[in-house]
Amino acid sequence: MAGHSDTIADLYAAFARGDVRTVLAALAPNIRWTEAEGFPYGGTYVGPDAVMNNVFAKLGSEWNGFAAVPQELIASADTVVALGDYSGTYKVTGKSFKAPFVHVWTFRGSRVISFRQHTDTAVVQRALQ
Repeated sequence: MAGHSDTIADLYAAFARGDVRTVLAALAPNIRWTEAEGFPYGGTYVGPDAVMNNVFAKLGSEWNGFAAVPQELIASADTVVALGDYSGTYKVTGKSFKAPFVHVWTFRGSRVISFRQHTDTAVVQRALQ
């Protein structure tokens, strides 16, 4: 569905600008946001506040230049799959990384009800050590 693909493209652009409010506004009040086990913030967070506190705030405070850049969006009904690359430098170690990601975004109506992250967590972990 082009509408959902456009929404997701806009969310990545907002995140890249540091406009976290726009991203949070697209999330349903009961969103289930799942970061991959082995990722620094691995787990499932429910609600936009939990996503802000457990994911976005940490990405902003613990990394320099953290980026999630989609290369391709694939849409089907209420789901958009984003294929892209993460990059950034972990402040504590000064080590940078680049790793591929797959994000699965699921909509209910116009709001994102579910987000699932898939990435090479071993590559990310090397930057933390």
